[in-house]
Amino acid sequence: MSFAEAVKSFWSRYTMFKGRSRRSEYWFIQLFLIITNLAAAAIDLALMDGDVDRFIANGGGGILGLIWILVTIVPALAVLVRRLHDTGKSGWWALIGLVPLVGGVVLFVFSVLDSTAGENQYGTPVK
Repeated sequence: MSFAEAVKSFWSRYTMFKGRSRRSEYWFIQLFLIITNLAAAAIDLALMDGDVDRFIANGGGGILGLIWILVTIVPALAVLVRRLHDTGKSGWWALIGLVPLVGGVVLFVFSVLDSTAGENQYGTPVK
């Protein structure tokens, strides 16, 4: 799957928590989110006239970054759940991300695991 296809899938499957997402789709989406969040932060900083102290006091962002996070949080969670499904794990494992330090490491390990071969309880593999 290419970067463009992954981004298109990200927006077209906005609230789809069922099914599976390949490892490439998941990581292309993570790259897309990093790039767009950095762009939103840069624009927010520019809108604050480069006042870094004010930017940091706002938690490292501004209104544009907040809006972007609110727009992308549901599809980002959906692609994570589909990625977990692809490895044969329940989407409920996403909640482990709420555990400080350990949760992020566990989700990272799950996200880099190879896909379950063939069909699993969450559907057929995505081509």
